[in-house]
Amino acid sequence: MDVSKQIEEIKQKLHNSIDITSRIIQKKDVIVGFVYLKSMTDNLIFSQALFEPISNFEMPLSFESLAEIVKANDVSECQKDEFTKKVLGGSVLIFISNSKRVLAVDILSFNTRSPQEPPTSPVILGPREGFTEDYKTNMTLLRRRFHSEDLVFESLFIGKSTQTQVVVSYLDGIVDKKIVKEVKQKLKSIDIDGIVDSYYLVDLLSNRPNSFLKQIGQSEKPDIIAAKMLEGRVAIIVDNSPIVLTVPFVFLEDLQNSNDYYTNYTYSTLLRFIRLVAILMAVLGQGIYIALQLFHYNILPMKYLITIADSTQQVPFTPLIEILFISLLFQILYEVSLRLPSYLGLATSVVGALILGDTGVKAGLLSPPTVIVVAIAKIAIYTVPEQSSQITLLQYIFILVGASLGLLGLIGACIYFLAYANTIENFDAPYLAPFSPFIFSDNKDGLLKVPLSSMENRPKSFKTAKRKRINEDN
Repeated sequence: MDVSKQIEEIKQKLHNSIDITSRIIQKKDVIVGFVYLKSMTDNLIFSQALFEPISNFEMPLSFESLAEIVKANDVSECQKDEFTKKVLGGSVLIFISNSKRVLAVDILSFNTRSPQEPPTSPVILGPREGFTEDYKTNMTLLRRRFHSEDLVFESLFIGKSTQTQVVVSYLDGIVDKKIVKEVKQKLKSIDIDGIVDSYYLVDLLSNRPNSFLKQIGQSEKPDIIAAKMLEGRVAIIVDNSPIVLTVPFVFLEDLQNSNDYYTNYTYSTLLRFIRLVAILMAVLGQGIYIALQLFHYNILPMKYLITIADSTQQVPFTPLIEILFISLLFQILYEVSLRLPSYLGLATSVVGALILGDTGVKAGLLSPPTVIVVAIAKIAIYTVPEQSSQITLLQYIFILVGASLGLLGLIGACIYFLAYANTIENFDAPYLAPFSPFIFSDNKDGLLKVPLSSMENRPKSFKTAKRKRINEDN
């Protein structure tokens, strides 16, 4: 084998990028060549584990002796059509002039975050680990929770330019193989230039990609993903993303919280009802307020009606414009607080809430009841942060419906929305299950939360290979 020629071909395929590195050793009549990316390879390990041992080897070099020298590392034999793929994956290719066989040694090294508690899913009790951007670390976090041969990881690469590694994980014997097959078929059929984050796959995996409703589960916490896999779901890990996706998905999942499973079950039930009430307040609160003010003021108690009239008579805007203006102001403050440094974001929130809001009321541009209603609606969104984008869109829809059609219009819009949501199925799981269709056994962990000992079976909202979870003898 012409070692120099092989290395030069690889460099040309990679456009002679500045991080392509090659080293050549000549021992008597044998030439050994190395090629790797210095931006992804640990140079110290390369020197200590590969270059120096091979340089100092006294016996005649052959492919077999090379394999023996580097056997302590992650070594595999590499075919010609895999050369560039292996190099781009962080491997060191080792060529030897007296053999046509090539070794690939994986000594990939780059900085990654350590598992930390995700900022979006804090818990009072329970595990505080969170996924990172390294898929191997994420696989390890799941493997630590399943000391079982039934845990399966299957890998594929998506994206012509990025060749992003996507790992499909499930529990064999629990998951329905038809769901696994459908997930893999959808992933393999994706033809895209690149996958930068797991969210790129959300629309591509959704059965109704044009719908604004969330159809794919996601989490940053290994304990949540492990619990979903134990129910028979499939997890999808994407390299360079701390968000792990799960399918099938039903709306009820976002109404639940990991804290629910680490505290008293009666208290968890109360919290779930509070979250449901908060969602209804967030979606309907502003629409109902404006409908009552414009069309149905006669059904309000007289004292409340007088208070509303006194506070709004000096406001120059119509109720619709006032609601939309305050909602827009809250949304702008939210966007600013997300993107500014923490100390500036806090200052901006204080300025927006105290100065703009208080000054607007005192100047007669805004009415106190409207500010309170909008503030409650905006705060209530974040009782279920996973649904914040969908709830925000619904808020504006119901504001316009309430302002134009009143309470009857709001009731009709609710019926239409529920009917629409009821038509969505995600990998054969009805979106509104276990309420529509009503599945009695699944309501043990629905809005209600019963003790774990009473949840003998896995959910019936989607298919699983093994329904029983707790043996009757326990």
